[in-house]
Amino acid sequence: MDMSTLLIYGLSLAAIYGLMAIGISLLWSSIGMINMAHGASFAVAGYAAFSVAELAKPLILATLGKSFAGTVAMAGLCLSAGALTGAMMGALIYLLAFLPIHDKPNFAVRSLIVTLAINLATVQLLLWFFGPKQRNLPKIFGLGKVEFLGLSARYDQIGTILGTAVILGLLLFWLKVSRKGLEIRAMMQNPEGAVLSGISVRWTALPVTMLTGALAGLAAVLLSQSIFVSPTSGAMPLIKGLTISLLGGLGSVPGAVFGAVIIGFLEAVIGAVPWLGQRYVLFGTFLFIIAVLVIRPRGIGGLLDKARK
Repeated sequence: MDMSTLLIYGLSLAAIYGLMAIGISLLWSSIGMINMAHGASFAVAGYAAFSVAELAKPLILATLGKSFAGTVAMAGLCLSAGALTGAMMGALIYLLAFLPIHDKPNFAVRSLIVTLAINLATVQLLLWFFGPKQRNLPKIFGLGKVEFLGLSARYDQIGTILGTAVILGLLLFWLKVSRKGLEIRAMMQNPEGAVLSGISVRWTALPVTMLTGALAGLAAVLLSQSIFVSPTSGAMPLIKGLTISLLGGLGSVPGAVFGAVIIGFLEAVIGAVPWLGQRYVLFGTFLFIIAVLVIRPRGIGGLLDKARK
């Protein structure tokens, strides 16, 4: 693997991992929940995008054919289906794992157990409805590759990198300028102070869970351009999202992005080394994360608890 291929591959991995890690980090820092059903949102959104694509494909081929407009229409449908389904899964997680227990003792542990149960139940339901067979989404960015200034990248890699950059840019802009975004940032920085200022934890949690679910849904569509959709396809993105959130520092959006970039390139480099290869990717990344957390327990961009207060 040459340097240009390594660069593009690392960036595409970082883009997808970043979407998952930011969602997990936002949930923890704003409402104190570790969402173990984040992988379930990923898998359900992937199947929703697949189902919509299967239903819409004949109509799009009949009206637009295999044209650029048809590719754009299919991309819009798949991404919209993934985001909307992920948001609905977030609302379901809010109703089942936050609303009944958010004011109970040991909420973090209780919510972890409930979301884990939701994740296991969702996997079984997907197995019941769709079976264990893997499904593939249509190539919403088309087939082929681009070569520019010595760099060679496939259309799906370019679409993933640019799409993630746009999504994260819009997310950060919304968090910065909107009223609800300001409330979420206040909850992230000082939960007790935000409550004393009149910000409702109950009603702030709903948009947060829906937003993070939508991010998981978008990540599912983007990642499914290179892998298959299956009932258990959310397990590895969940693990990667959790570990990258810890690496970047729970509650730090820039830290999650930086951690995703590091892990994306680290995986690409380890996979390209002939005497290591893909079988040592997980071992190498986890070893690196453990080493960083030993040196800096709060992660790369995480704040000390007293600094938040």
